[in-house]
Amino acid sequence: MSADDKDKEIPEMALDKKYSNKLPEIPETTNKTKKDMEKVKKSLEKLKNFIVKKYPFTQAIGILPPASIKMFIEEEEVPKETEKYIHMYLVIPEEKLKEVQKIKQEIIKQIESTENLGTDKGQKIWLQIKTPVDIWENCLDSKFDIASAIGMSFPLYDKGLLGALRVAEIHKSLVLQKFEKYVVSYVIGGSLVRGEAIKTSDVDVFIVINDTDVKRMPRLELKERLRSIIYQYVAEASALAGVKNKLEPQVYLLTDFWEAVKDAHPVMFTFIRDGIPLYDRGTFMPWKALLKMGKLKPSPEAIDMFMSMGDNTIKRAKRTLLDIVIHEIYWGVSTPSQALLMLYGLPPPAPKHLVEEMKKVFVTKEKMLEKKYIDILEKIVKIYKDYEHEKIKEIKGVEVDKLMKDTEDYLKRLKELREQIEKRTSEKTIEQIYSDIFSILKTMLGNKSQAKMIEEFEKSLIKNGKLPPQDLRILKAIVTARADFKKGKLNVHKVDDARKNASILINDLIEYNQRCDLESNKKEGKKE
Repeated sequence: MSADDKDKEIPEMALDKKYSNKLPEIPETTNKTKKDMEKVKKSLEKLKNFIVKKYPFTQAIGILPPASIKMFIEEEEVPKETEKYIHMYLVIPEEKLKEVQKIKQEIIKQIESTENLGTDKGQKIWLQIKTPVDIWENCLDSKFDIASAIGMSFPLYDKGLLGALRVAEIHKSLVLQKFEKYVVSYVIGGSLVRGEAIKTSDVDVFIVINDTDVKRMPRLELKERLRSIIYQYVAEASALAGVKNKLEPQVYLLTDFWEAVKDAHPVMFTFIRDGIPLYDRGTFMPWKALLKMGKLKPSPEAIDMFMSMGDNTIKRAKRTLLDIVIHEIYWGVSTPSQALLMLYGLPPPAPKHLVEEMKKVFVTKEKMLEKKYIDILEKIVKIYKDYEHEKIKEIKGVEVDKLMKDTEDYLKRLKELREQIEKRTSEKTIEQIYSDIFSILKTMLGNKSQAKMIEEFEKSLIKNGKLPPQDLRILKAIVTARADFKKGKLNVHKVDDARKNASILINDLIEYNQRCDLESNKKEGKKE
């Protein structure tokens, strides 16, 4: 197959049954029974445990798909006689590369001593020991099928590398099957490429879309359509791969990507330098080669632009500190202050009169608030006004810290002040309710003690059917509410309930008095 033909080929191995990540079946010429298959599985498990215990730095152990063995024989110089073997693919860190031969000898000894494995009578194993760099070298040599087979191998043991590669391979296959002609490069990066992937690592994926030959729709519309489908395949790929790794795809139009490269955008340079293609139609690899040769250089304008970002950062930081004072601290203290003045019974004052009103009401008149808190409010308002009049251009972080601390103290004190106001208002309310009701009853029933008044109210007005039974319940509830309030057991919500019920009782009493007056007037009229 020519290089051009390979470029046109659609890799579908991630979804093909022959690349499903299941243990290879025992060839029919050796054993056909399920019992023998179980023996092989147990032997592989025993071998895995030996490897992981002796070499805890092991990153992954996979069993390559049987359908891929011919490819490894052709591309990786694996002996042809191993075509019917179980091919074990062991991945170790790059820093352990010098120990490969020693590790291989030890594992081969274990293989030969493992029951029914490595003997003439049992299923034989061929061992390959590689590092992540070896895997990526295949991709850099455009041997994408090799990386696909490794990703789709059966994971005997995996710290995360195989799973992350598998989900990327499946997602790549789904994307290519849908619109291969638009995809010029499918590239992985991040922890997977560094060989640091774990089972919960995000998998960074960069997909470059060819928009140079789009005629039926605007370029941006093409990007959004393809991006939507690409993101839809993320969940499907994760489910098919059976992993927790989350794909994080970034989609670029080819023209935009090239503009960013010409402008020497650091993200693009990093992407080209560190990225590994799982699929490429002759676009990404030339960029990578040019960067390595030093041919991709930032223009003077790009250098000036990125240098100026440092100055802009300082300006933005200073402006942000001022915004904290203006939009957060100022409104954070002024609005609650206005709310407490409304709770007290006053209309909310204009911002310029806020300090004056707070001082007049809560410091001078009611003596409920200490002057130091008015000083905090006054200071914050002054800074705000100075900023409005452009007297302040910047504010130091130390000053912001002090204002934040003062603001915290002020707001804490306002919460306490609210409780004081509500308690005083509730006290006035419950006393006013009690006084109004018993003043009416005194007029109706005469001057008596509270207990006698309630007793007479029940006897003369409730039991005789002159007032509904609920009025007696309300009267007793108000008496109880007043007593509870004096003991500190009544909250503002119960006081409000008492006020609403009291209005019902007062209305009933007023109506009853009006009826009595009306009947009295009628009797006097008859006498005349």
